[in-house]
Amino acid sequence: MATAATETQQQAQAPAGRKVVDEVSGWLRVLDDGSVDRTWTGPPEALPLMQPVPPYAEPRDGHTLHDLPGEPNLRVYLPEARGEAGARLPVIVQLHGGGFCISHPSWLMYHHFYARLACAVPAVVVAVELPLAPERRLPAHIDAGVAALRRLRAIALSEDGAVDDPAIELLRDAADVSRVFLIGDSSGGNLVHLVAARVGQDGAGEWAPLRVAGGIPIHPGFVRATRSRSELETKADSVFFTLDMLDKFLALALPEGATKDHPFTCPMGPQAPPLESVPLPPLLVAVAEHDLIRDTNLEYCDALRAAGKDVEVLINRGMSHSFYLNKYAVDMDPVTGERARELIDAVKGFVSRH
Repeated sequence: MATAATETQQQAQAPAGRKVVDEVSGWLRVLDDGSVDRTWTGPPEALPLMQPVPPYAEPRDGHTLHDLPGEPNLRVYLPEARGEAGARLPVIVQLHGGGFCISHPSWLMYHHFYARLACAVPAVVVAVELPLAPERRLPAHIDAGVAALRRLRAIALSEDGAVDDPAIELLRDAADVSRVFLIGDSSGGNLVHLVAARVGQDGAGEWAPLRVAGGIPIHPGFVRATRSRSELETKADSVFFTLDMLDKFLALALPEGATKDHPFTCPMGPQAPPLESVPLPPLLVAVAEHDLIRDTNLEYCDALRAAGKDVEVLINRGMSHSFYLNKYAVDMDPVTGERARELIDAVKGFVSRH
């Protein structure tokens, strides 16, 4: 273990002649030429969760996995199960987390959960490869989420252009794009709100036959410029989410000069449009009881209710931020495994009701 950590640290040294001008411990270093080094330098035991899972066309555990290059790149989980009488399946579009600055939908941490979710619902899960800050700041991530929906619509209408790709045909045959659900992990939860609002503003006519039927922000990165009580009092228990990460990632991702009170990270704040005016689909918001940003997550839910929005709230009792992405905890700890099952069941129920 020590040897592996030493080797990783050596790999992460700034190239000769360049200096590190900003750093998020373990995750990334911004160099003085503007380039970004994302070599993992944290605990080596966390590294397996960040390993990419290759696609496979032969069924495994009840599904196949396909990569669709394009703008943006998509990763598609196709369950073998179909709806009643062979009916097409709802589509769950996943917008990954990582503070807008790191991670990739091919990582094992996402794969183990979303492969399981695809089969449990069952639904076609489409994971979107998002741009990363600071090279591309917000709203680039929102634009990519909207572009992914436009690509899905084009595939459904046979307008995608990649007619010879068998994975495109499989997706077209399996997916009911009139029942699209946005789901997002952490900062991806912010994108659920922001992408859904963008689509809602366009109006149903522009998007038919595609329809966003619901949104599922899981532990969204909604915060304020001032610390909440949970930020001040809750102790971080994971290298995957700390207050230092929260502050630095958002400083790198938000538009230049913006604070955390920006509407991208505080849609319930005074800088954001009134929630009553924001066209949103029904929402299921998951909040982890021991999340550093639990209080602002709950504030978001309260603001949605006050605005008359259709919102359900699931509290993940005893859990921390993005607990369900830690495959090893889900597999080995009975309580974490049970909470992950509850989350999947809640998503399945929400999809079935909408």
